[in-house]
Amino acid sequence: MAQVQFRDVTLGYDRHPAVHHLSGEVASGSLLAVVGPNGAGKSTLFRGLAGVLKPLSGSILTGGLDHRDIAYLPQTADIDRSFPISVFDFVGTGLWRFTGFFGGIGKDARDRILRALAAVGLNGFENRSIGTLSGGQMQRMLFARVLLQDAALIVLDEPFNAIDAKTSADLLALVKRWHAEGRTVLAALHDMDLVRANFPDALLLARGPVAWGPTAQVLTPENLQQARRMCEAFDDSAAACAADMPSQAA
Repeated sequence: MAQVQFRDVTLGYDRHPAVHHLSGEVASGSLLAVVGPNGAGKSTLFRGLAGVLKPLSGSILTGGLDHRDIAYLPQTADIDRSFPISVFDFVGTGLWRFTGFFGGIGKDARDRILRALAAVGLNGFENRSIGTLSGGQMQRMLFARVLLQDAALIVLDEPFNAIDAKTSADLLALVKRWHAEGRTVLAALHDMDLVRANFPDALLLARGPVAWGPTAQVLTPENLQQARRMCEAFDDSAAACAADMPSQAA
């Protein structure tokens, strides 16, 4: 059964597309890496999937899930680290699906937040301001919030970017745990060795789909070279257009 369906979807900003005419399905329980050069549209695609960005055309279906059932981990660059909030309170926003925006934090919720922080190795960080965290600690905190969301669909934008090897290994173990629990996980990644070793399926994106399927068949030198050429040739000033290239999504 498909958890996600992209139906000729085009996404972009101010009518300028960043992802062109993507069609395909992500089966429920999949572990899918979305890869591509810088500027390939990975973050734009994930914003559309999370409901942050409305498609310019086409549609994204999520198997009946609403956006509260989708856990979205943005890039840390998208987080305002100057916002005066503690690690405990930030992670607690992962419970909004259950408590509502103005819901109080009772003992059960507090215990869940503390367990999530312990699961990502942030014991003792509850009262720290998020602005004091290192890059790796910030990622651990974001993963703790995803843990609390308990979502069927998890969308991770560059979850291992600019963090140390120990943190990467710990967080990758959480990704594998979510996959083993039957959740659908999509991750935007740039480390091809990590993708080949841990992600069974991949979508190679270059503003449009280049290849989609088993990772070994997608991440060929020929496909990667084609993706680089496609991104280099893309006109950022172009307006939203009709389908001008066949989808290669499987």
